[in-house]
Amino acid sequence: MKASDLSSSYELVVIGGGPAGLAAASLAARAGVSTVLFDENPGVGGQIYRGITSTPVTNRAILGEEYWAGEALANEAKASGAAIVNVATVWSLDPQCIVGVSIDGKARMIEARRVIIATGSQERPFPIPGWTLPGVMTAGAAQTVLKAQGLLPEGRIVMAGTGPLMWLLAAQIMRAGGKLDAILDTTPRRNLLRAAAHLPDFMLSPYFAKGLALLREVKARVPVRRVASLEAVGDDKLREVVSDRGRMPADLLLLHQGVVPNVNLALAVGAAHEWNERQLCFQPVLDRDFGSTVPGIAVAGDGAGIAGGTAAAERGRLAAIAAVRALRPNAVVPDPQSVRQRLQREEMGRAFLDWLNRPAVSFRQPEGDTLVCRCEEVTAAQVRSTADMGCEGPNQMKAFLRCGMGPCQGRLCGLTVTELIAAQRKTTPADVGYYRLRPPVKPITLAELASLPISEAERKAVER
Repeated sequence: MKASDLSSSYELVVIGGGPAGLAAASLAARAGVSTVLFDENPGVGGQIYRGITSTPVTNRAILGEEYWAGEALANEAKASGAAIVNVATVWSLDPQCIVGVSIDGKARMIEARRVIIATGSQERPFPIPGWTLPGVMTAGAAQTVLKAQGLLPEGRIVMAGTGPLMWLLAAQIMRAGGKLDAILDTTPRRNLLRAAAHLPDFMLSPYFAKGLALLREVKARVPVRRVASLEAVGDDKLREVVSDRGRMPADLLLLHQGVVPNVNLALAVGAAHEWNERQLCFQPVLDRDFGSTVPGIAVAGDGAGIAGGTAAAERGRLAAIAAVRALRPNAVVPDPQSVRQRLQREEMGRAFLDWLNRPAVSFRQPEGDTLVCRCEEVTAAQVRSTADMGCEGPNQMKAFLRCGMGPCQGRLCGLTVTELIAAQRKTTPADVGYYRLRPPVKPITLAELASLPISEAERKAVER
């Protein structure tokens, strides 16, 4: 769909085509609500179901049945009547539910009565010495390439970090015929003590048996070493991975230490956020229907707090039910209580996983010349010294060091900068806060802005 084909207004705009967005758009459209879903990728699926409608990986065993569950969500959304617009960059959202979106180089302002933000999660920053070297990338990026293009990494490959995605990707690579030289597990041993109190719930959850099977599958074929330090070494590219367990030659290092909510758009619209100490991230303050503190705007899926793909879909349905009831009180919708029960089951054991895979302080709060802000090439030492000079938060830090002012808009440095300031000032991340986000929350060109048609609704948005 081209920008010119869009209506100037919809009852519901859904931002993000992952499990939460697909489930929300499908439910709302089937209830008779005029719905449009915007997603910046070539196809729907989000990170979890990346390439679900187009992946060249036809052997279902490689990516696993949990991945292929995304097929049903994509098909339901397509058949629901919702307008699904791919390669659409949402760069603005204001409290009056006016959405700025760019499609094919053309920008539009779309008026909505309700908005559901379903932008999902992003990988947590993993700032170690050498993490900007060619040959170092995130595990999530490698998984994206596997799902979308069917490509496998080659050469001497080391994977390092913690969290379920690391083990899942390792299994997927080997099922596809790839090879890993080693996995360096950075999970602190003491994490198990904090997680143990939540083990009974985890054992009753859908993830217990699957998790054990996955660990056995990977450990049977790949050497696993637990490490407490990590460094990527090389000149023009990665040559070695150095840890407290020794040195390993490597052509590719895949880093991962969990995922965190992608909060930039929700922050930009002015929704209140709070620090989640268990998941070590900021998340929006939401009601039981995932409504934010901005009237008419909800946040569903992993953007509301990390819980996984199946839980994300249920959250999307609950947000959509609330939107439909507000827009069309007489419309028929599923029983929200049954949805809540399914969600509760999917969230069982989450506390165990969160505490078990909590990244070590040393991998969240780097030292010395390790780059923190990749866009502006700011080091950990610079952030720490600026905090010692009296800088109280990341927004003030922008004036000193430009952290968070590059193309990524703080996605790759925000949590690290917050934690470093908190550590230096001996306070908490909740007190330090996060970057103040303003539109455009994604890079767009002046030509795109200049292409904005001026309708009455859009003129109101510009005047605001």
